[in-house]
Amino acid sequence: MATLFSSDGAEAMQRGMAEAGTGGRPPALALTEFYEMERAAAFVSENGFTRVALQFPDELLADSAAVAAEMEEATGAKAYILGDTSYGSCCVDEVAAAHVQAEAVLHYGPACLSPCCQLPVLHVFGRRPLAVAHCAAAFQELHPDPQSHVVVLSDVAYAHALDELASVLCPEYPHAVFSRVELPGPTPDPPPVPGLVRRFGRLFEVEAQRGVDGYAMFYVGTEGLELNNFMLSWNRCRFSSFDPATGQGRWEMLDVNRALRRRLYLVERARDARVVGILAGTLGVAGYLSVLEHLRAVLRRAGKRSYTLAVGKPSPAKLANFPEVDVFVLVACAQNSLLDSRDFYRPLVTPYELELACNPARAWTGCYLTDFRPLLPGACAHVPFPDAVSEEEEVPDVSLITGELRSVQLCPLPAQEPPASAALVSRNEALSLAQLSPAALFLESRSWQGLEQQLGQTPVAKAVPGRRGIAIAYEDEACG
Repeated sequence: MATLFSSDGAEAMQRGMAEAGTGGRPPALALTEFYEMERAAAFVSENGFTRVALQFPDELLADSAAVAAEMEEATGAKAYILGDTSYGSCCVDEVAAAHVQAEAVLHYGPACLSPCCQLPVLHVFGRRPLAVAHCAAAFQELHPDPQSHVVVLSDVAYAHALDELASVLCPEYPHAVFSRVELPGPTPDPPPVPGLVRRFGRLFEVEAQRGVDGYAMFYVGTEGLELNNFMLSWNRCRFSSFDPATGQGRWEMLDVNRALRRRLYLVERARDARVVGILAGTLGVAGYLSVLEHLRAVLRRAGKRSYTLAVGKPSPAKLANFPEVDVFVLVACAQNSLLDSRDFYRPLVTPYELELACNPARAWTGCYLTDFRPLLPGACAHVPFPDAVSEEEEVPDVSLITGELRSVQLCPLPAQEPPASAALVSRNEALSLAQLSPAALFLESRSWQGLEQQLGQTPVAKAVPGRRGIAIAYEDEACG
């Protein structure tokens, strides 16, 4: 659940965070310049919004109260600060904004640029400074051949400086391609055009006959989830980067093949799973409800039991409460879907990995998808289930982990349920048959099955002060 602050209530928070300085904002940049206050105020005023939500990541919360106060003074609208997000901070938290009936969201800081469902959104990335001369020198050192085919990507905070970097490098590197940020819109992506790449909120054009795989990638920004997502998705491209914080350029040495082997191992775990938990890792990315239903249909065809869970930000402690689940599939934005599940009791896979495990018609081609939207029916990467399993696929499959045989038969599509009729009814509900699921049977075997409500049995009592201190030694306990 997100923490909400109005601009009046945020003054105390601002005083408490004064010692944190400017948080994630470079001290040399003024508040107005870094947060693009003029553009943000124009967005609110021109659309006539009277209640807006300001979403900040943790590293920028120190400036949130000052930004909200200036926004209210410039626009007259009531501003609310989202102090904590329900899911990843890179996604727009529409659920928290709905708690204060916000008409729009101003999202500050790093963003995954996933399209939203309901509210209009303005992204303010924060204009971080870039030493263009040093960045160009690092590019030339890493790519000494002027005829190199290179795509220049960047963190969203440095996207404003790519035009200046292009003016320096393009005269010497005619085949260099500079991407630009494409903000998500309410309409679906247009049909694909040969040579035009739209992915992860980036737009750039490459030579159609060469394709993206024929280019090297140069990333401007610090190491993190965004760069890892790029490298895994374009795993046939060689990556280099320039870190503006250190002023150093380098070739990225992430063992992509090793990372892919780890992900393919998780696919094998998903093939062995009988009970799958579908984790709703976002409530704001457009199409998340459709992919939840799509995954349920995929698991039904594969003969697996599924349960949909909403636990907020996944953690090992939360998911350990569901030991009956063999594997979890996380529905989240492209950046947050690649969680390292080594510390989790059960592995976490992506929707694409689950389809690799369950759909016999989908084969591993080397292309990795972290965004779930292309998997939906009618999208570019959708692969429908076959009507029947071929004779070659009817050969029993052997698990590479357990060594046991696995069935490859597909469950038939459920027939359309007939309309309700009162001609036949059960005279005794106690005699009606009920099919228990594997999870329900597992729950019956557990010694602890959850808290008992005991409604109307427990007397109502007033709240009293609790114990103080830590569990090893409370303040009212005598020291032994």
